[in-house]
Amino acid sequence: MSERIPQRADVSAENKWAIEDIYATDEAWERDYKKAAGFAEKIGSYKGELSTSADKLLEYLRLDDELSIVFDSLINYAQRKSDEDTRVAKYQDMTNRLEMLYVQIAGAAAFVTPEILSIDDGAFEGFFNTCPDLELYRRSLERIRRQREHILSEAEEKIMALTGEMQGTPDTIFSMFNDADLKFPDAVDSDGNAHQITHESYVPLMQSTDRELRKSAFKSMYETYGSFKNTSAAMLSAQVKTLVFRARARKYPNTLQAALDGTEVDTAVYRRLIEAVHENMGLMHRYVKIRKKALGVDELHAYDLYTPIVGGIEDNVPFEQAKKEVYESLAPMGEDYRAIFKEGIEKRWIDVRENEGKRSGAYSAGAKVHPFVLLNYKNTLNWEFTLAHEMGHAIHSYLSNKHQPTAYADYVIFVAEVASTCNESLLMQHLLKNTSDKKRRAFLVNYFLEQFRTTLYRQTMFAEFELMINEKVESGESLTAESLCEMYHKLNVDYYGEELIVDSELDMEWARIPHFYYNYYVYQYATGFSAAIALSQRILNEGESVVKDYIGFLSGGCSADPITLLKGAGVDMTSKKAVEDALKLFSSLLDEMEELLA
Repeated sequence: MSERIPQRADVSAENKWAIEDIYATDEAWERDYKKAAGFAEKIGSYKGELSTSADKLLEYLRLDDELSIVFDSLINYAQRKSDEDTRVAKYQDMTNRLEMLYVQIAGAAAFVTPEILSIDDGAFEGFFNTCPDLELYRRSLERIRRQREHILSEAEEKIMALTGEMQGTPDTIFSMFNDADLKFPDAVDSDGNAHQITHESYVPLMQSTDRELRKSAFKSMYETYGSFKNTSAAMLSAQVKTLVFRARARKYPNTLQAALDGTEVDTAVYRRLIEAVHENMGLMHRYVKIRKKALGVDELHAYDLYTPIVGGIEDNVPFEQAKKEVYESLAPMGEDYRAIFKEGIEKRWIDVRENEGKRSGAYSAGAKVHPFVLLNYKNTLNWEFTLAHEMGHAIHSYLSNKHQPTAYADYVIFVAEVASTCNESLLMQHLLKNTSDKKRRAFLVNYFLEQFRTTLYRQTMFAEFELMINEKVESGESLTAESLCEMYHKLNVDYYGEELIVDSELDMEWARIPHFYYNYYVYQYATGFSAAIALSQRILNEGESVVKDYIGFLSGGCSADPITLLKGAGVDMTSKKAVEDALKLFSSLLDEMEELLA
């Protein structure tokens, strides 16, 4: 029998994040909550004043910064505590209260954007001449004015604000269903032993060399989702309908443009990614063929995609070893960068292990006090790379918070995956450099190939699926379990090719992907991966000058649009080049893998 998952109270202190760095007690949180509740009235006092005086506008923007700082602590404490054990009603209630308060404050601030837009261009420039301190907020103000055609009247903005909590409901329901309520039957290995299946144990089970165990886990996971297929379809349909409502209310032609406009990214970047991957689909088909041959199976199934194709290598990476190797791999980034990583480890930024009820997966939350990283660490190479990945996010947040004022500290999601994936690439290069054993090298090359498969190809497939379901609803069609499964099946056939048996159970995979509730997020994993591959190669080959530019990018927050920030680091995402260059590396790795296996 496999080891059971502990309760939260049984997890050691050194494996828990230092949540007390935000608030020492729940009572301290309540005091700040009461303080935040008073902001609606303060904000309302500026109604009719913002367009009349530069000084009044500056006062309001500083008040907004103050509110952002208070809300940062309130949100991070409530959400981090809730994620520790999603079954605890107290912290669910805190999170819900904050959402309601946010809606109330947003309603009170409904006049702000229309008033800022009402300032004519001449008067707007005059404000900066009469009040030089306002210059700090120029970019923030210009970003608002840039979206003039998508801003509604004050009354309409208030209605939109009141729908805020409702618009988040599909994601809330999915999270409760997926993380708190859904349970899976144990998987059974070839010796008849039972293995507990959770969201965190599933991938390690799928990496097992025991094919019967993989097949059992695969069927347990997706047959369970299949038994709730209509509920899952209704949840995802509600999410897409919410996005369509929001886009149409804001006068956007479609949900894709509505989502990307907020991050100042042209929709052509999204579509070029899909085009570039489709133009190189043969490389993925080639990898699937290599995998089938290496595993020596007559038929390659979906449950064969994660197991290592190189046998005889122990995939056991304790957390202490992972910390050491990730730290060593970051040497090309310089000692200042590594010092931040070390601080995060020593000062308990990380919640390390899985416990019952804990939110699944991994993430980094960039709180003002310091970042918080959620892991559900298993002793595998995959989780070592997850540590590198999430600490890349954390260091990005740390540097942006340190170097940017409150108004510009939050970077947009388009650049979010660059720092995380660059760390992963540096770790891989470090491990390969220090590996002389042929089998070990083949094991690592295969892991690198899997990063291309799961991050560049698979996430692009997710992005294509997300675009398809949005376009389907926008055209007046409905999303049913049958139509979702049909679309998803076809995409898997297209991406993996004829060498893979696309099992019918895999058609339900869309039901377990939380990122489909994140509003066109997933494509950025693929674009970020491509940019990170380019940057990591430059860092390793060119050294200090590139590192300086890269640190500048990480410290930039949203002080410029993301395309400009990346160009400053030496990567142009307006063309297909970064994606194509990454796929050239993928091709060369396929060559090496064929030689190593021979």
